[in-house]
Amino acid sequence: MKKKVTLTLAIVIAFILIILAASSLYTVKEDEYALILRFSKVESIKSESGLYFRIPFIETILKFPKNLQLYDLRPSDVLTSDSKAMSVDSYVLWKISDPLQFYKTLGSIAEAQVRLDASTYNALKNVIGRKEQNAIITQQDTGRDTLNEEIFQNVKNTSTGYGIEIMDVKVKRFDLPQANEEAVYRRMISDRNQIAARYLAEGQSEANMLKNEVDKKVSLLISEARVTAEELIAEGEAEYMRLLAETFDTKEKQDFYIFMRSLEALKASLTGDDKTVVLGRDSDIAKILMGISE
Repeated sequence: MKKKVTLTLAIVIAFILIILAASSLYTVKEDEYALILRFSKVESIKSESGLYFRIPFIETILKFPKNLQLYDLRPSDVLTSDSKAMSVDSYVLWKISDPLQFYKTLGSIAEAQVRLDASTYNALKNVIGRKEQNAIITQQDTGRDTLNEEIFQNVKNTSTGYGIEIMDVKVKRFDLPQANEEAVYRRMISDRNQIAARYLAEGQSEANMLKNEVDKKVSLLISEARVTAEELIAEGEAEYMRLLAETFDTKEKQDFYIFMRSLEALKASLTGDDKTVVLGRDSDIAKILMGISE
């Protein structure tokens, strides 16, 4: 009987020792901090990975991540300098740099996210509150880096003393609240239409100026060409008359010229099927024909 009791006690003691041994050992991974707490007081901090020993039931282990944390904020509404509402979607990259200070001031990742949410919202409100809505909408690509840098510095300055390090803050997108989104789009379309109309009017005005200038040059060239043509025709007629005068400078030559011109006139009048010509007695052609018949 005593042997059975002794064996049972030995088994129970061995079981208790195994439990104590198992609960006294703990591991620390490469991407985490381990805080050893004794009655809620931090006794030591383990930042190197490995297997460690603790006092069971007296010391507890609290672990925090060592790697980079991404906190994606919910979209929040802020007012621009011209009192226009905008919905901003952003995120924060951060990490724990001092686990002891982080435990004393924040104590948990959830509380850290609450503080980051408040700091980022205040930064967005302060930075965007100094800019007009139209400038933010029309310069999202060119001015995004400057805007992100201002917000990042603002969040970084307000997050000191928590044992965390802000690595980056970025605005993912700007949206317009449903209440005024359509109105803003209409205003943007109206502005673009006005710009397009102004460009078209300027282009039409310049086109008319060019057309008028070309028409003026064409009219001037045509006028000069007509003057030149009239001068050439006059010179040609004068030369023609001079040559006629030189060619037909005697009475016989003049009579021959008149004879040839009369024959040409008669030939020109004999067209079609009707070959009958009615001439007066005093007609030069009639005299020529009558002379030929004689």
